[in-house]
Amino acid sequence: MSENIFYKLRDSIENGIVTGEFAPGERLDETQLATRFGVSRTPIREALMQLSAIGLVEIRPRRGAVVVDPAPQRVFEMFEVMAELEAMAGALAARRHTREDGAALVSAHEKCQEASESEDTDRYYYENERFHQAIYAASHSGFLEEQCLALHRRLRPYRRLQLRVRNRMKTSFSEHGEIVEAILAGDATAARERLRSHVAVQGDRFGDLVANLSNRERRAGRSG
Repeated sequence: MSENIFYKLRDSIENGIVTGEFAPGERLDETQLATRFGVSRTPIREALMQLSAIGLVEIRPRRGAVVVDPAPQRVFEMFEVMAELEAMAGALAARRHTREDGAALVSAHEKCQEASESEDTDRYYYENERFHQAIYAASHSGFLEEQCLALHRRLRPYRRLQLRVRNRMKTSFSEHGEIVEAILAGDATAARERLRSHVAVQGDRFGDLVANLSNRERRAGRSG
């Protein structure tokens, strides 16, 4: 199985959890999933292990993988820390980026624009990942990049959920433009503040996220 096909498999299971197709507390049967996706149990097992690593499922003795019910406060706390890490990455990127870093960031931003204009939230989700990774790389702090990538992976399903909020994708892209402007201008203060605001889930955005988590559980309950 190619790496791209495996990632699509993992993301399909992840998306099923986020959208409520798989309910909190539900056991994910490896054999049933393997039949559904037309693969062996080995990539299913690996996908579930990766989802366990980001806290979406829990591997339990004799039960296997069980969907985790995320506590909104826990999700909020993760976004809170992510906002500070990304703010730091943005500030360092503004001070340290090279010409190549700037070109990579602009290219990633353009890809986000194409995805936004196509109104394809899944496509935008992946291009958004690459955009943020370009910022981490431009910070030229290996340790910070590792920490950002690790927490970004933990928050991946909730970022995907956020993009389903009406107008969030277009707002996100607009904020990207302001971030790129600050980094390329070498304005570390503006880059820090814009990234912190871009990532943090305060006020209405936190309410929207909690509502989407609740909707996921209701959808799961109806299908159960």
